[in-house]
Amino acid sequence: MAQQQQQKTNGAQNADQNQRQFAIQRIYVKDMSVEVPNSPKIFLETWQPEMNMDIATKADPLENNTYEVVLTLTITVKIKTQVAFLVEVKQAGIFTLQGFPEEQLRPMLGAFCPNILYPYARATVTDLVVRAGFPQLYLTPVNFDAMYEQHQRERQQKAEEKPAKEDETKQ
Repeated sequence: MAQQQQQKTNGAQNADQNQRQFAIQRIYVKDMSVEVPNSPKIFLETWQPEMNMDIATKADPLENNTYEVVLTLTITVKIKTQVAFLVEVKQAGIFTLQGFPEEQLRPMLGAFCPNILYPYARATVTDLVVRAGFPQLYLTPVNFDAMYEQHQRERQQKAEEKPAKEDETKQ
């Protein structure tokens, strides 16, 4: 009897997983820019760059289980105190995610899809940097799963702090 119940449970889980669908509809560059504010003098400097990279993700529903996910990379490279170049790339994708419960949908949009977009964004950044006259720039891999988890923890902390602050103001 227990074995039959286990088979029914496994069958239900397999049916749920079979109803889940993930598909990449399109990957594209939504926006890109490169600025070299101190050219041509910056090309005469000794090349000892300091790089800063900011990463942001955004997911917006489009229609019927279809979402646009945008990964924004902003890279600023300086030599001493002068900006050598600033590159911003908004790499986007349209993804279909069907049959995922809410607790799985958010990590898919916040980590899984950006993981797919990142190699495309890296290649675009490298191409823009070379076309701007600088040595190739290779961006290191990014752990979007860890970034997503950290973001979720920060949101939870803020939500927990907010009622405590409201209680303090009521007293």
